Amino acid sequence: MTTLIEVNKLSRQFGEHCVVDDVSFFLKKGEVLGFLGPNGAGKSTTMKMICGTLAPTLGSVKINGYDMLEQPKLAKAELGCLPEIPPLYPELTVDEFLHYCAKLHGVSKPSLKQAVDHGKEKCALTEVGDRLIGNLSKGFQQRVGIAQAILHNPSVVVLDEPTVGLDPMQIMEIRQLIRDLGKEHSVILSTHILSEVQQSCSRVQIIHQGKLVLSEGIDDLTARMTSSTLKVQLRQPPELADLQAINAVTEVDLLGDQHFRLHHLPEHKLAEEFAELAVKNHWGLLHLNEEKHSMEEIFISLTKDTEINE
Repeated sequence: MTTLIEVNKLSRQFGEHCVVDDVSFFLKKGEVLGFLGPNGAGKSTTMKMICGTLAPTLGSVKINGYDMLEQPKLAKAELGCLPEIPPLYPELTVDEFLHYCAKLHGVSKPSLKQAVDHGKEKCALTEVGDRLIGNLSKGFQQRVGIAQAILHNPSVVVLDEPTVGLDPMQIMEIRQLIRDLGKEHSVILSTHILSEVQQSCSRVQIIHQGKLVLSEGIDDLTARMTSSTLKVQLRQPPELADLQAINAVTEVDLLGDQHFRLHHLPEHKLAEEFAELAVKNHWGLLHLNEEKHSMEEIFISLTKDTEINE
């Protein structure tokens, strides 16, 4: 697949304070990247450098092969952006606003109508083209904001908190729209809603204190969330060595009061096997619990002791 975003050793300092520190990643066509980080982690600064509104101290950003510093016009022409607060004119109709934005994006006059019609179709705005933006619901206004970002058919679409303030039905619709956009573009989705990443993204990155602390596919993240520890309590526990010898067990923690935590291979379902062993060997199984790790727990474990960087 074509690589549409290349971020190489990106750093940004304000005085002696390093806000973003040696960040590197790439994004291919058809991928939706969830970009996460606690407040002050360096996320917004990184997004600004990717979009070309802030110059890096060190490093480079390439959009579809164009260097953001050396070829800014060409690089920015490959970008479509939706800020957290959509840049809308409430006194214009949807059609008027999108025609205006298409001109700003450099769409040629013969292609204007086709570009606007395509944007409205993709964002389900065809029926509201003649309505004032100020009279639309928050959900439809977000759709208009996304439509203006894709009018010029950019390679990369950057969405900053696109579902903030929406009701549950609108959130579902925007998430589906993001997944659809990911089929034709590369999408960076900046959000604080962790469930949104699970439902909309193919890759996840977490930034903390200016550094990337997680960068992996959604399938790998799901594997992290699958239980790989088993907490048990036994009335007559065996020797620790006997527990460690159980198939697929990698480590055993002695928790006290006859409680143990068994670490095992993620792909191995240990609970049923352990219950059978406990009965067979008369260990007196009192408690057995598969410990799950939610995305929130993973996020918190990676971003403890946050310093304010932005």
